[in-house]
Amino acid sequence: MRISTLSLFIGVLILSACGKAPPPQVEKAPPFVKTVKVATGGAADVGLSGTVRARVESPLAFQVGGRIARRAVDAGERVAAGQALFQLDTHDFEQGVRAAAADLAAADAALATAEADLLRARQLQQRNYTSEQAIERFELARREAHTRHEAAAARLVQARNALGYARLQAPQAGVLVDVVGEPGQVVAVGQQVALLAQTGERELEVHFPASVTPPAEGLALLGDGTTRPLALRETAGAVERQGRTLRARYTVHGTQDGLVLGAVLRARFRTATVAEGEFVVPLGALNERGEGARVWRVRDGAVSSVPVGVQSTDGEMARVRGALADGDTVVALGTHLLTEGMKVRELAR
Repeated sequence: MRISTLSLFIGVLILSACGKAPPPQVEKAPPFVKTVKVATGGAADVGLSGTVRARVESPLAFQVGGRIARRAVDAGERVAAGQALFQLDTHDFEQGVRAAAADLAAADAALATAEADLLRARQLQQRNYTSEQAIERFELARREAHTRHEAAAARLVQARNALGYARLQAPQAGVLVDVVGEPGQVVAVGQQVALLAQTGERELEVHFPASVTPPAEGLALLGDGTTRPLALRETAGAVERQGRTLRARYTVHGTQDGLVLGAVLRARFRTATVAEGEFVVPLGALNERGEGARVWRVRDGAVSSVPVGVQSTDGEMARVRGALADGDTVVALGTHLLTEGMKVRELAR
């Protein structure tokens, strides 16, 4: 009796549980996506980063080799023209000066002796005590002594110059961007020990993609929100082998305040006109899923992929060619989360 009652009670519970309606499912709202309208025609803007450099950067090196005895500066210091930067050990150079001075003294004595011999020979010739051939030999000895004297004097000048070259001085006022020489280091002739950014104009060094011709003008964006106009000064003669980029130097017009050497600034350039059938989209709009580049077009609240061919890119934008129309809206960010026909809500860029 008890077993039957218990079985009946369990059955009622099971039937009650099966009879409950499932909880209502809440439909998720379509996600927000940032969108942008594709641009065509006119000129395309290129955004790139550039490095602030000095107009004149002088690698500093000794004109003689030796061991560095003293370093008087550090990287980042501002130096004046003629200021001493490094000093080599001068012991050998001083010995060279003394040896050259001794050679010159010996040459002086030899020249004086040759001139005295020639004078006596001429006096004897006037009395017919010597021949013309003897006079010629004395004149030859005098010319030889004179030549040796000039060579010894030149060697002394060289030895003194070498002693002076043992001190490396700043050729112009500026800032030492880099200092690599250390006391005790043995350096060769011409081996760079420092890099001096001379005081004067500042420039922005920009590396363009190989397919982009550096424009004649641009605009530098400083960290405080101000801008500086740029003017192209020089372009490298060849594309760099490693990065396949073209280096260009732009003169920064206006005040030099805020242009810290080595700082990286954003710059905007107006490049050539976009060709017919090409469109400009943000780099973030490109999506690659193993089937080639594509963008996601938004129409009637849903997305669809559009295959495109990438013509060129820069730091922010890309020029593409595909089945797009002027004014089409594409997703600018987060394209890796999209699926075909997915509903979205636009968050205009």
